[in-house]
Amino acid sequence: MSTTSVSPSTLAINGGSPVRSTLLPYGRQSVDDADIQAVVEVLRSDWLTTGPKVAEFEETFAARVGAAHAVSFSSGTAALHAAAFAAGLKPGDEAITSPMTFAATANCVLYQGATPVFADVSLDTLNLDPEQAAGRITPKTRAILPVDYAGHPADLTPIMDIARSKGLMVIEDACHGLGAEYSGRRVGSIADMTAFSFHPVKHITTGEGGMVTTNGPQLAETLRRFRNHGISSDARQRQSAGQWHYEMVLLGFNYRLPDIVCALGIQQLKRLDANLARRREIAAVYTAAFRDIPGVISPVVRAGANPAWHLYPIRLDLEKLTADRAQIFRALRAENIGVNVHYIPVHLHPYYRERFGYKGGEFPAAEDGYTRLISLPMFHGMSDPDVDDVIRAISKVISCFAR
Repeated sequence: MSTTSVSPSTLAINGGSPVRSTLLPYGRQSVDDADIQAVVEVLRSDWLTTGPKVAEFEETFAARVGAAHAVSFSSGTAALHAAAFAAGLKPGDEAITSPMTFAATANCVLYQGATPVFADVSLDTLNLDPEQAAGRITPKTRAILPVDYAGHPADLTPIMDIARSKGLMVIEDACHGLGAEYSGRRVGSIADMTAFSFHPVKHITTGEGGMVTTNGPQLAETLRRFRNHGISSDARQRQSAGQWHYEMVLLGFNYRLPDIVCALGIQQLKRLDANLARRREIAAVYTAAFRDIPGVISPVVRAGANPAWHLYPIRLDLEKLTADRAQIFRALRAENIGVNVHYIPVHLHPYYRERFGYKGGEFPAAEDGYTRLISLPMFHGMSDPDVDDVIRAISKVISCFAR
């Protein structure tokens, strides 16, 4: 009786054996015993919400990025919203940002009743193109929101120069960029305000959480009030002063980050340098391996930039392949490589199409990038065999679709 053998090169999607037996996610948190102990200690303390760990986390974070002030928030989205408020955005105003980002970057402008205005991205980094942004400025423009896409810092020098010449505020969305450096300066110390995220797939995590850094004391004070219902003091300050009186001085939200998770953030921050080093090591291995695989374009790193590598987004050279991005995506998933796509350009989402009339084709660099992008697994807890599995799967799948 004869049996039919399956070639090792047969794709899993076609019945072959996958490269891995279990799914490797594109991102994942790393939590150790010291993290757990820090949280337990807070649970046994007098403060669970806005207590001493909040201030400790903020001060440590500000020192790490080289900013004068850091103000914590319940999420990266809340941080962006607060920055938009502190920048004074209001109905009738406009703010320029990139379409190649998560929707929260543009949504924070809408939360303030202002209008997000998109400008196309640079072809190499997929970050906001300063010339394109400059061309979108009108008398209504009040702010520019560059994005550190995938952890590569935005082109901040020309963006800051444009903003200064027009009297605009710069809010850097560095939710991908913690630990990145631009021209020798740490991200978080350059823009008027910089927003970070502590989602589990980021460089450090507090479960959910965010931070805004700034060198402006008045901006910092506005941010603190905004995250606490617009009240001019918090409960710990009132208890320390032995008084009850408080005043609401602006319309704010409850965007506070509690002591419980700030304790986690403090512990996680101790490992940031090690986390960044591991991500950079993985990126270097990927880039070296993909150099010899036709059809795969690795991310570009500009001179003077030191990315944080939140993501490792390859682009497919579709002209050298017989499949589109969707087919290759499905094939890699079948090999148990948890690839993802970042991002659908914001203006192409149904809400933005319906509200602002976008049809597609308005921002060709962002839209072309989207059709080719695949984010590979990238997190500091990946082992060397994990990295090898990703490279083997890419080689296996791409070779099957090569022209």
